[in-house]
Amino acid sequence: METTLAVGFFGALFAIMNPISNLPVFLSVTQDLPAADQRKVALKTCLYCLILGGAFASVGSQTLGLFGITVNHLRVAGGLVVLMIGMNMLNGSESSSHHGTEGEKQSYPSPDTVAFYPLAFPILVGPGTITTLILYAHHVTKVTEAIVYAGVFLGVVLLLLVTFWNAAWLAKRLSANARVIMSRFMGMILSAIAIGMIADGLKVLLPGLA
Repeated sequence: METTLAVGFFGALFAIMNPISNLPVFLSVTQDLPAADQRKVALKTCLYCLILGGAFASVGSQTLGLFGITVNHLRVAGGLVVLMIGMNMLNGSESSSHHGTEGEKQSYPSPDTVAFYPLAFPILVGPGTITTLILYAHHVTKVTEAIVYAGVFLGVVLLLLVTFWNAAWLAKRLSANARVIMSRFMGMILSAIAIGMIADGLKVLLPGLA
């Protein structure tokens, strides 16, 4: 169970928070900063991701309960959001739910204040990430599973930190083709995971379909 949880959770979370796909976004909003300040932004961004992700993982299900929403409702609605993000990645376009609308992009704050908005939220910890965190937290029933869950989340955030910390160096060595291939592949993985979320939710909400 722990292995299945680790593989599924890592695959979904890495596909959504993909460090390589989000590297150009990080560079675009920090391009006016020297390398030392870029690294400060990278550190702050990952710290905000940990805080936001931890909060949603801890109290996300309880918060949904206040509105009468079950985890199966979230599986269907969140699965649709994740599916749209995956399809946009496959088609080479950005998802406005994660990267913001054109109007929001024009109002982004100055480069030294972008760590929380838009980098941590909503680009990295957006609807798809939140859905994934809550749904996989629902599968945690034992201490060992909680450790695996936390370890996977920390691992993905650490990969983000390493990537953004070395953003300037990577940008010179990572070709546009490599980023496109990574984005398309992660889009396919994300779409498949989203279909699984939707199917699992519908089987409970509409038993006749099962």
